[in-house]
Amino acid sequence: MVDSVPLVDLKAQFATIRGEVEAQIAEVLGSQQFVLGPKVKEFEEKAAAAFEVKHAIGVASGSDALLLSLMALGVGPGTSVITTSYSFFASCSCVARLGATPIFCDIEPDTYNLDPKLVAGILEKDCERTASGIRHRPTDTVVRAIVPVHLYGQCADMTAFLELAKRYHLAIVEDAAQAIGARHRGRLAGAMGSLGCFSFFPSKNLGAYGDGGMVTAQDDGLAERVRVLREHGSPRRYVHEFIGINSRLDSLQAGVLLAKLPHLAEWNAGRRQRAERYAQAFAGLPQVKTPVTRPENECIFHQYVIRAEDRDRVAEHLRERKVGYAIYYPAPLHTQQCFAYLGYKRGDCPVAEQASRETLALPIYPELTQEQQDYVVASVRECYLASVR
Repeated sequence: MVDSVPLVDLKAQFATIRGEVEAQIAEVLGSQQFVLGPKVKEFEEKAAAAFEVKHAIGVASGSDALLLSLMALGVGPGTSVITTSYSFFASCSCVARLGATPIFCDIEPDTYNLDPKLVAGILEKDCERTASGIRHRPTDTVVRAIVPVHLYGQCADMTAFLELAKRYHLAIVEDAAQAIGARHRGRLAGAMGSLGCFSFFPSKNLGAYGDGGMVTAQDDGLAERVRVLREHGSPRRYVHEFIGINSRLDSLQAGVLLAKLPHLAEWNAGRRQRAERYAQAFAGLPQVKTPVTRPENECIFHQYVIRAEDRDRVAEHLRERKVGYAIYYPAPLHTQQCFAYLGYKRGDCPVAEQASRETLALPIYPELTQEQQDYVVASVRECYLASVR
């Protein structure tokens, strides 16, 4: 009998692949090569094939993948980057770390992804073409890139963003940290923009046993620049072409990821199956709005995020019933104290602000049993039934 359900259950996954993981780790220990080396090269080659890109570059984290991508594109003082206010902190902190200016934009209410119509409005209304590029008037900065975040496992509208990039001569950096294996019009996340950024944080659909990340690219020159930047800007020992950082994927994590990569498609399919089961189970419950997947997208449901009436009361009820949940992004980025200097205020991104008050992530992973899902759904329904008695 089920009496609790964790939000994530990595132990259940490990039980199914233990032998494969331990064999990979044993190879690394036997080689005593722990930083980059043949195991990382093997993973990069297999990942590039799996992600349908020419280049896959292993780095230390998803945050570093974003940072290195922006560095490779020349983002720095005097430049700006348009991105979403409703995402993990790294989506915009990397912009500020480089001395550039984040330009926050609101989201679509159904997918929670950056709204391309609003981005187009910023570019049309607040920008002008100059000899140096598209200049953003309020901050007097040259817009260098757009960073759409493929949130919760669903691709942003890359068709629209690629059109904007072509029209305004901008780069697109895909934040695909939550969307490994997701597709938009048949194309994989991370394979459409100038650069793609992935995280292998342990809870991701393809997770390492610690931090890890990857940058993907189709362009040879950009890929090589990222490779050099991840090693202190050094193409060979004691020669430094740029000022880079130390951000390399280690061999132990590459081994773990090599063991997991062949299972990714099956795991993503399992998540979609459980998402469909949730959608059917919540049908007829007006207090809950289940996720919307656009017909042109194939979602991998890194998270299963509902809109819940009286969200905080539901969360408390789930806590009492020992059901794992998460409230992601309760304070949109444009409201964070560290970005007060940019002059944003509450009300500037109203859709993101509403989502921050209403959304709730429920357990979803391939090993989640029907009995466990039934318990989650019953717990949510029970909360609403109790309120009308």
